[in-house]
This record gives sequence, C-alpha cells and structure tokens, in this order.
Amino acid sequence: MILLQVNQLSKSYGADLILSNIKLEVQTRDRIALVGRNGAGKSTLLKIIADHLSYESGDLIKPKHVTIGYLAQNTGLVSGLSIWEEMLTVFEHVMKQERELRKLEEKMADPTVFEDATLYERTIKEYDHLQNEFKENGGYQYESDIRSVLHGLNFHSFDYSTKIDSLSGGQKTRLALAKLLLTKPDILILDEPTNHLDIDTLSWLEQYLTGYSGAILIVSHDRYFLDKVVNQVYEISRNQISKFSGNYSSYLEQKAENYERDLKQYEKQQDEIAKLQDFIQKNLARASTTKRAQSRRKTLERMQVMDKPLGDEKSASFGFDIEKQSGNEVLNVHSLAVGYHDERIAEELSLRITRGDSVALVGPNGIGKSTLLKTIQGTLQPVEGQVHYGSNVSIGYYDQEQAALTSNKRVLNELWDEYPLKSEKEIRTVLGNFLFTGDDVLKTVSTLSGGEKARLALAKLMMQKANLLILDEPTNHLDLDSKEILENALVDYPGTILFVSHDRYFINRIATKVIELSKTAAVEYLGDYDYYVEKKLEQEELKAIEQAEKAAATIAASPEKNTYQIDKEAKKLERQRKRRIEEIEGLIEKLEETIEKNNTLLCDPEIFQDHERVLKINEETETAKLQLDELLEEWSELAE
Repeated sequence: MILLQVNQLSKSYGADLILSNIKLEVQTRDRIALVGRNGAGKSTLLKIIADHLSYESGDLIKPKHVTIGYLAQNTGLVSGLSIWEEMLTVFEHVMKQERELRKLEEKMADPTVFEDATLYERTIKEYDHLQNEFKENGGYQYESDIRSVLHGLNFHSFDYSTKIDSLSGGQKTRLALAKLLLTKPDILILDEPTNHLDIDTLSWLEQYLTGYSGAILIVSHDRYFLDKVVNQVYEISRNQISKFSGNYSSYLEQKAENYERDLKQYEKQQDEIAKLQDFIQKNLARASTTKRAQSRRKTLERMQVMDKPLGDEKSASFGFDIEKQSGNEVLNVHSLAVGYHDERIAEELSLRITRGDSVALVGPNGIGKSTLLKTIQGTLQPVEGQVHYGSNVSIGYYDQEQAALTSNKRVLNELWDEYPLKSEKEIRTVLGNFLFTGDDVLKTVSTLSGGEKARLALAKLMMQKANLLILDEPTNHLDLDSKEILENALVDYPGTILFVSHDRYFINRIATKVIELSKTAAVEYLGDYDYYVEKKLEQEELKAIEQAEKAAATIAASPEKNTYQIDKEAKKLERQRKRRIEEIEGLIEKLEETIEKNNTLLCDPEIFQDHERVLKINEETETAKLQLDELLEEWSELAE
C-alpha cells in the first residue's frame, strides 16, 4: 500500500535552490535511507514530508488516515513530567478506553440497568465492542511496551519517577526517540537517530526497526546501521534525487557501476560524434559524397547528445602527518581512577599503547570513556593512579563537543591566529582542503553548523602534526563521504591513535586493538570491532561450557550420592504431582456443583424477581467458570 508520494517537489531558500524535481514514494514496510552531503537538503526534505516546512512547487500526496512521526536530529524531550508519566501520555486514548470500560462495568452492575432488558443488552454490546478496541489498541500490554522500549534505549537503571527536566541533553534525546517509537506511526521519520546511542543501544534499535510494522525514512551517517536496517536508498545530489534498491553497501556498488556504464556510453557516443563530424567535414564539399555527408549531418542533428556523467561532488582532501617520531612506548596507564571532584566513574584502569597502535575504546554510555580521554590528554586530573607518556610524545586532541570552537573569530582567523607565521594563502589552502572556500572562510566560527565545526576542528588537528591523536567521537557531524576521507587519512597516519567511537564501520577500518572499558577494568582485544564481538561471544560460550563441566564434575565426584539425590528428588516431585492432581479434581468437583446449583437457583421464579440476588449469582457463576477453566488447564498439563 502506498503511504506517501512526493512528485516534482522543489524548495529554495531565497535565491538558493535546495531541492528540484524531487520524486519519492513510501510504501508499507519500506525501509528508506536518505543520503547525501551535509547541506544537500536531506533534513529539509524530511521536514517538508513531516509538514514542518513549506515548499514552492510540486505535490505531496498522503491518505488522511496515514500517520507520520518525526524526530529531528538532537531533539530533546522538554517536559516537567517524570519519565513514566511522559511515556504514558502516548497511551492517553487507551487509558481513556480503560476508564470507560470500568464505567460500563459499574453500569452493568446497576440493578435498574439489569431490569431493563433492552438497555442491558445494548450496554453489553457496547462493552464488548469497546473491549475489542481496547485489546486491538494494545490496552493489555502498553505498560509492558513502555518498559521494553525504555530498557532497549538504556533507561533500565533509571528510576522512572525521575523528572525529565533533570536529565542530560543526550538522555532527553533518547527519551524523545522512545516516545516516538511508542506512538508507532505509519511512517517513522528519523533524522540522525543514532546520535547519543552507544553500541549496545544501536544494536537494539536495529532489531526494533527491522521488525517495525510501518514504513521508515531515515537520515543517518552510520553505515553499519544503514546496512542492517534499510532496503532502499535515495541519494540527494546537486538538488536532484536518485533511487537505488538494497542497503547502503549495495547503493555504493550500484552507484559506481552506473557511473562506469554511463561514462562508457558517453565516451562511445563522443567517438561516434567525432567520426560523423570528421566525415561531414571531409565529404560535404565533394559532389560524389555530398549526399552521404548531408545524410550523416541529419543523423548528427537528430542525435540526443548525452551529458558527461557527473562524478562525486567535491570532497574534503587532507592527511595527517607528524613533526617528529615518538619513542616505542607512547602511553602507560597504571591503576588509574578517573572522575570529577574525587567522584570516581571508573577505576583500576591499566593500559599500554605503543607506537603505531590504533586503539578503539568501547563501552556503554556513562562508563567513563570521554573522561578517560580527557584525563590522558590532561584536561582532567586523575583521581588516583598515574599516566606516563613516552619520549617525544606530542598530543593532538579532538573533542566530540568541539568545546573550543565557540569563538566570534572568523574561520580564517581561528586557524591563522594559531599559526601566524603561515601566509594567508597557505591558511586558505588548508581550509580549502576542508571545503572552506571563498567567503566561507569569513564566516563566524560560532555560527557554523556541526559538520562545519567538525571540519574546522580537523583542520586545526592536522596543522598540529602531533604523533599521538586522541579522538573523541571524530565522526559525529560528518557526512558519509567526509567519514571515508577521514578514515583514509587515519589509515595512512604514521603516528599513534587512541579514539572513542560508536561507528562500528569506522572502528573496523581504523582499529588494530579494542579496549573494552568497565567500571573496574580495561580489557584489551587484539583486533578490530568484528574480532572483538567474535571474542566476546567465544568468552560467553566458554563460560557456559565451564559451568556445564563444573556441574558434571560435581556429579562425577559422588555418583552414588547424586544418583540417590536425583532419584529422591524425582520421587518427591512425583508425589507432589499426584497430590496436586487429587487436589485439583476435588476443587473441580466443588466448582461444578456450585455452577449447577446456581443454574438451578436462577430457574426459581422467586429468585429470578430479585435482581440484586440474580446479579450476585451471575457474578459467582462467572468467577467459578474462570477458576474451573484454569484448573482444567493445569490438570491437563499435570496429567500428561
């Protein structure tokens, strides 16, 4: 079923054309990724579809019954309610139905209603209809759904009575996502939903979205996530949109194949045009060949000349170098405790990094990864323990919040003031490599977008030529193409890298080691992210095997005793089973007698006239029937 159609849509900001002739279709259970450079118009298109933004021309067709849920990037939940109270607001209509059911139950118990057979029948029908609606709307499971989503989004350790306005920005963003997922709209629109999510939470979200009953439209720069979730990709480039089937990796392959095919067709046509023009030029003036030349000229005039296929848009171009080489041992951390104001976040941390290592630091949000990086970098003092640097170590630090980039300087001066001996041309060249061209270098730093600040921070980092790079979420705010450029630069970097990232694709490309951080340890794995996951699974399997072997060894150590104990326990359970069967049979007999007695009483005219007594007898009978059904089911299971 088609849920949404976008036809010939165009959008401009002033004189700048952002989107032109956009066509997009969303059907039930579609999983669509919207990709393109930062500034290409992805978020703009999502806002238009969500009816948060107007457009100049075109059509947006959506059936009235289709619901859309939209989560803008970095949107935090603003509320004075508690976590639980806010989640319950999603189910206000269900809770209203629940209250109406209670009222109808009270109405049915009213003797005056019971006396009026027509009114009583109508009330029962209304109750049955409402009860079915209540069930279809998830009335019997909405509290379970809330707990499931909150647990998946890493709120399982929270007191649900916590007020939302006391939470951090990242926590509020996750709660906004939780609330949207609980609404279950027909079309779920998510703009960068993976921000502020750790790897475990990302894995849960992937599974949740894979099983989602509606359609999903996503903007994300997490390639691992896109490969797991989406089955279609729409690329926005140069104001236009193109559709590709499959996940993100499939899109890259198709795009490369399409470009090669189109380029070959273009080159083949250009050769054909050149031959026709050459023949016309040589033979048009000759009487013997002029007719053929004229015929070729008509063929050339009728030919639909192809445009040269456009390759990728201009990319950033940079690399990292070092001023001088460090010693072999770059960093040695021993029995370190990190935190704020003597409050420990993590302790007993020990790790050793040697020259050329590329180390990924992983662990759940709040475990202390960024705190550890700041302590190693020197921004924070250790609560306990020591950090030793090797000889000639120089540190370049990338802060995930780009906290240092809040000045009112121009982009040009932000870089030039730190390297005043460089010429303006050299500084502009560096900035140009990071896509700051022309008047872009005159922008005020504080007004830059997240992606622009990230590129400027990387430009400053490149100029440092440090031999130890400490990177805290370096791929945040970068588009997919910029991520690939950064990866290539770091792969070729001759120094040492210690980084935190939730981008699993990025970790796989960069890491030679993975260190898993917990509250009381830092455990090293010699490989990339996939190797780390594989080893974790092996460890869990080994643990299960060891437990099984331990149990088997205990039995083997005293076989006679254990055989006796097992036999004794089995006999005990059998006795309990038989006693319970006898007990159930007695209860069943009593309930059947009660039901039969009540049915006989209802046939008595004197009792039938007493509506209160009839209501009480009916209630007793219904309760007895429910208990009887439960006991019969239990008896069947025990008797097998």
